[in-house]
Amino acid sequence: MSEPKALTPTPAGDTYKGWLFKWTNYIKGYQRRWFVLSNGLLSYYRTQAEMGHTCRGTINLATANIAVEDSCNFVISNGGAQTYHLKASSEVERQRWITALELAKAKAVRNQAESDDSGDECPTSPPTSGQGGGARNSNSEVQSTLRTLGSKVEDLSTCNDLIAKHGSALQRSLSELEGVRLGGDTDGKIRQVTERATLFRITSNAMINACRDFLSLAQAHSKRWQKALHSERDQRIRLEETLEQLAKQHNHLERAFRGATILPLSQSNPALDSKSSGSVKGDASDEDDENEFFDAMEDPAGFITVPADPKYHRRSGSNVSGLSTETGIDDQSLCDEQSLGSNPESPQSLEVEPVRKRRTKIPDKPNYSLNLWSIMKNCIGKELSKIPMPVNFNEPISMLQRLSEDLEYYELLDKAAKCQSSLEQLCYVAAFTVSSYSTTVHRTGKPFNPLLGETYELDRLRESGYRSLCEQVSHHPPAAAHHAISERGWTLRQEISLASKFRGKYLSIMPLGSIQCMFEKSNNHYSWKKVTTTVHNIIVGKLWIDQSGEIDVVNHRTGDRCHLKFAPYSYFSRDVARKVTGVVADKEGKAHYVLSGTWDEKMEFSRVMQSNKGENGTEGKQKTVYQTLKAKELWKKNPLPEGAETMYYFSSLALTLNEPEEGVAPTDSRRRPDQQLMEAGRWDEANAEKQRLEEKQRSVRREREREAQQAANLPEEGAEGVEVAEDVRERKRRWRQVGGKTK
Repeated sequence: MSEPKALTPTPAGDTYKGWLFKWTNYIKGYQRRWFVLSNGLLSYYRTQAEMGHTCRGTINLATANIAVEDSCNFVISNGGAQTYHLKASSEVERQRWITALELAKAKAVRNQAESDDSGDECPTSPPTSGQGGGARNSNSEVQSTLRTLGSKVEDLSTCNDLIAKHGSALQRSLSELEGVRLGGDTDGKIRQVTERATLFRITSNAMINACRDFLSLAQAHSKRWQKALHSERDQRIRLEETLEQLAKQHNHLERAFRGATILPLSQSNPALDSKSSGSVKGDASDEDDENEFFDAMEDPAGFITVPADPKYHRRSGSNVSGLSTETGIDDQSLCDEQSLGSNPESPQSLEVEPVRKRRTKIPDKPNYSLNLWSIMKNCIGKELSKIPMPVNFNEPISMLQRLSEDLEYYELLDKAAKCQSSLEQLCYVAAFTVSSYSTTVHRTGKPFNPLLGETYELDRLRESGYRSLCEQVSHHPPAAAHHAISERGWTLRQEISLASKFRGKYLSIMPLGSIQCMFEKSNNHYSWKKVTTTVHNIIVGKLWIDQSGEIDVVNHRTGDRCHLKFAPYSYFSRDVARKVTGVVADKEGKAHYVLSGTWDEKMEFSRVMQSNKGENGTEGKQKTVYQTLKAKELWKKNPLPEGAETMYYFSSLALTLNEPEEGVAPTDSRRRPDQQLMEAGRWDEANAEKQRLEEKQRSVRREREREAQQAANLPEEGAEGVEVAEDVRERKRRWRQVGGKTK
């Protein structure tokens, strides 16, 4: 049997050419075409002469699927856009093509991954010394060698799979040949065994060549790697010694600084004072040399920010005190805020009482499976608070504790209380409103609905300087009151009720009520409302949460306003996910600061130097273009504790909210038995206890309504009956349920 010459490798070994039959249509059927495989692309032509000027079609193997139909046919598809139905003249020829295509596909996928990885790396400046350049060159050489070896390993893996496949087929053919008697079928079986033996030989030769290449590469670079390893070890030892010396020097300087700070002002060294003042001037001049501008960031919904004119930057760098009076934000004020509580003579530093050590871990979440659709299918359109939900969809904290989590980034309000400018203060308050949503990005569990009269006290006076108290003041509709006061000069209160609707695919939670924040020093009074929270993929898919809507943070004393927009997630949007933008303006409507960031990561603000109307946007609205200085960070999310994925994605603060404490009220959320049982992993008992508590609360509510209705329906009492009904409601509202007992 003659060997077909349809497949011909070039000397480079990466290009394959040959004739194949391609399916065209039902009239013409399979037509003979010339195919060329090169650099991960498979192209075909009518004749070899067309290769210089006309290509009939090309398919990228990096994203293609290769499927074998029968002994001679195979299919190459690229996601439905392109599909080639091909046929070879024999099974051996088809297998040659399959082997070449699989190897080319593996290399194309690897090359694409490497190009993506290299594209993400930022270019570094050229090395200043020969040693640094040699290290980079050595590192790049090692990486290149590793990539080459990895490519050879992939080839070995592919050849190994093919050898196993063809070896099994050859073994089956030999077994069938032994069982066939002498007759007419013997020639066909012998021909089949011969073809499969040829196929096995081709694959084995490819395997042998790949092994030889891999072995030669490994032997050639083993000594070089050994030398590089010793060099890295020596360098690490030197770095450790240098680090130890730096630590000793730092410790010495720190002790010297502490000794210098206790000297009276009259005994300070004049030379040192002049030197320190000179260093301050030097820092200011160095700041002028930095790039204080940032690239334009497009916001298709509202405005555009562009770098400001350099003259504004020079003015701001040369007159720091003037910037403080004009804008209220400068480098000195930021340093003051960062050094909050760092004064060794401050009352906080004189605190000698030990601070309570809070827990950092709770029991892991059990893996219970439950059919959500069996519960939710009859609840479409209902209020979420009226749906009897098992604890499988809860997290072991109540809604009152969830409200207390808004204070996780209380430092923003501490910094705002120290601000001299109301506009600067408004920036920090706006960042605080955004920070309260950062804990919800992974938290798909539902908090426990508080019982009527349930409370929660969060006392952090010693650690953080604030104290918070929440109470459930209404059962239907559910409503809670929250009050927090800080020793740093601010007070926060909110009255929150929730309206929720289940829409089938998603769940919408609309917070009602407002949040108030007051500062003692400036008498500024701010208010705002919360945005809508949407839980997607309720029935099918992985749950995920989005925040969308608009917030107006208003200073009622000065009239300043910050308009924040939470952009809803869109699959077709080019913006970053969970994007938040805002503009801080005075009572005249003049913009002073632009805020940007995401509600799950960080927020930044930039001073506006000039604004003007730009071109019309996509919706025909005229956008405002703001020229701004370099953005500065307002807030950044704290990292989650280790193992948070098994602890309901709780933050460090959330892990401590349900920790038992002495001296709390009998109505405190920490004393709820169903909540404690769920945290301990006893979900079956928690479900039973939760159902008992909710049913008892419903029966008390029905009894209260019946008594109030009877009192209101007494005709002879008239207005007195209404007063009696109101008195009954007030007395029943004061009842407290703890552990199923009515107090």
